[in-house]
Amino acid sequence: MKIVECVPNFSEGKNEHTFEMMKKSLSGIQNCKLLSFEPDADYNRVVVTMAGDEQGILEGALSISRTAAQLIDMTKHKGEHPRMGAIDVVPFVPVKNITMEECIKISEAYAERASKELNIPIYLYEAAARKPDRQNLANIRKGEYEGLAEKLKNVNWHPDYGPNQFNLKLGGTVTGARFFLIAYNVNLKSEDVKYAKEIGEILRESGYVKKDENGNVIRENGQSVKVPGRLKSVKGMGVALEKYKMTQVSMNLTNYNITPIHVALEEVKKEASRLGVEVTGSEIVGLVPLEALLLAGKYYAEENNLDEKSLVDIAIQKLGLNDLHPFTKTDKVIDYMI
Repeated sequence: MKIVECVPNFSEGKNEHTFEMMKKSLSGIQNCKLLSFEPDADYNRVVVTMAGDEQGILEGALSISRTAAQLIDMTKHKGEHPRMGAIDVVPFVPVKNITMEECIKISEAYAERASKELNIPIYLYEAAARKPDRQNLANIRKGEYEGLAEKLKNVNWHPDYGPNQFNLKLGGTVTGARFFLIAYNVNLKSEDVKYAKEIGEILRESGYVKKDENGNVIRENGQSVKVPGRLKSVKGMGVALEKYKMTQVSMNLTNYNITPIHVALEEVKKEASRLGVEVTGSEIVGLVPLEALLLAGKYYAEENNLDEKSLVDIAIQKLGLNDLHPFTKTDKVIDYMI
């Protein structure tokens, strides 16, 4: 059986009725299984993880998108996480017996049908991107929902599918095919988000704009000078979690073979120590591949030839994955759920 993962992110993190209706929309879809449903009130965002075969995952993604389109109104949305629309991003990920090229085709089929049914502009990103500047989600999302109407006027930002018109209620959507992304957040014992933001800028691959001692942007030949980030295949920013009275370095690890989870954590610890801030633990939003935890377990293990269970347990402990919520292997490791 071919297995595809889909991890749509929707711009709603608080409304229980909306959540129940979204879950219900998947209940009748053949060969599509809901694996994880993780809302966050501070981000005002819910990350849904489901898996299935080619047809099942396509129909599941369309069904839950229809429900979200009915119940989410972007004119009323505010949240910590960057977003461009109600159905913000819908990535398709090859898991087993399926290629990236096949997942690109699924994302294109989703974009064609969703754009027509919901009357929304849709952009293709990552492996499905048709233009180099649309490979990176951050480039497409720049300006967010509030800037999308103006962005659509630019011929370079006409959507790949759907109308070249701003949908006031739903905004825009991004879809595509990509490698398994790990949404990984490191918790800082500080309510001042400036530390998390600084660490995110230093570590993320895109880096940051260089400034002088007075805080002015340094320019050369009219262009701002960029300082490259330390970690490849990492996107990062700082966010505040008011309900926990703490902050997070929020990261997307877009290829855990290039920058593994434990490397990201250790680099955050290094910068936090420099700034005099304590790291209390971390969290994985959505699911994680077993291989990524095994890599961390092997890094932290003090002896060789440990079995799988021992390595996973070591990774959970050393990464501090129980810091905010209990980390249950059978609910968080995708290999154990399919």
